Amino acid sequence: MELRDQHITVMGLAKTGVACARFLAGCGARVTATDLRDEQALAGVLQELAGLGIRFVLGRHNEADFTRADLVVVSPGVPQEQPLLVAARAKGVAIVSEVELAARCISAPLVAITGTNGKTTTTTLTGELFKSSGFATYVGGNIGDPLIDLPASGEQVDVVVAEISSFQLEWIEQFRPKVAALLNLSEDHLDRYASYQGYIDAKLRIFENQGPEDYAVVNRDDQLVWQAAQGLKACLFPFSRKQALDEGVFCLCSEIIYRHQGQELRFPIAGFKLQGVHNLENIMAALACSLLLGCDQAKSQALLERFESLHHRMEFVREVGGVRYYEDSKATNVGSVAPALESFEDITLIAGGKDKGGSYEPLAQLVKQRVRHLLLIGEAAERMEQELGSLTDTRRAVTLEEAVRLAAELTAPGGVVLLSPACSSFDMFRDYEERAQRFIAAVKEL
Repeated sequence: MELRDQHITVMGLAKTGVACARFLAGCGARVTATDLRDEQALAGVLQELAGLGIRFVLGRHNEADFTRADLVVVSPGVPQEQPLLVAARAKGVAIVSEVELAARCISAPLVAITGTNGKTTTTTLTGELFKSSGFATYVGGNIGDPLIDLPASGEQVDVVVAEISSFQLEWIEQFRPKVAALLNLSEDHLDRYASYQGYIDAKLRIFENQGPEDYAVVNRDDQLVWQAAQGLKACLFPFSRKQALDEGVFCLCSEIIYRHQGQELRFPIAGFKLQGVHNLENIMAALACSLLLGCDQAKSQALLERFESLHHRMEFVREVGGVRYYEDSKATNVGSVAPALESFEDITLIAGGKDKGGSYEPLAQLVKQRVRHLLLIGEAAERMEQELGSLTDTRRAVTLEEAVRLAAELTAPGGVVLLSPACSSFDMFRDYEERAQRFIAAVKEL
């Protein structure tokens, strides 16, 4: 990809935008970096990018920087309908995401993982499986470091494992993973997409450029995923916890079984640190992605017996007065809350936050059966109360700290207090990690 002397506009100076601007300047491109935040808000970024010859346009966007550019690199948070991007497209300007730019500059096989839930755990686990088998591995994308940091570093690796969001997939052109995994689909980001189908279509783009020599790892038990996978050009490699497969990965009683081209490998699950139905699916997907590219059975088994849950996914905080407190702040949609509710009974559930537009009705049966008290916070509280409030004792709290104190008063010994919001955090917190830390601090103060 020829970048030297190209006029390239980087839109948005969050983490990926900063990484792209630095990389492009290092390649000799004429970079304009533009952000609606002003110099004061971006003081740290300006210091980080100082001396690289980058032109900054801050506090505003200029249309000419988009319509006269050779290339626009857009941050994942910017929707396709943004007027300046529409104007640039009308002038024939190429627009790409950071993952598209990075993939064109990466020669190692790429494993790309998407889905509504479980992406981070599966991506992290897949990376660790490759590392345990001796592969020099770069893990990044929607978690950790931007993909563009790899070509920028000049580091040589054997394999790249990337978590990929629907937002990142909106602007791909040639992005082609050797192995692409779609874990599941449920309503999410409907504040961004005009319809659920629009969100599904964005996710499915992960397979768009694959051919018959590539692999599509898909969830056989998710009917939306399985139906969408039938027209793919890549070699289908399903995983299932409900049925045996002649080709793929499945769970049978106390083992995970991997079958591929006449080979069969068995992995006893008794010693696995990761627990829960959702993590069983994550493990099968990670095994599929890693074994297809040559990971070792014994080393994979050993890794699975020491790999533990990530922060902010069903994380035990402490027990107070016979009540256990769990933090599940990364559960930002309905599909990720359901497995959490399936894991306990006698639950005091703290939920709510910034509404993402989907229905909360899929949680109704679990709330009715397992949630004794429902405590709602944030912008979504009113709509959640309308859809779920009649099913159990439901109350509202102004702050997360107030919700924790109320939960402590209401929950009897033997019960569980669970923060599993089903919403994003941006109405009250910087991100889901800050929400998690605030919950943990409140619980420790009890």
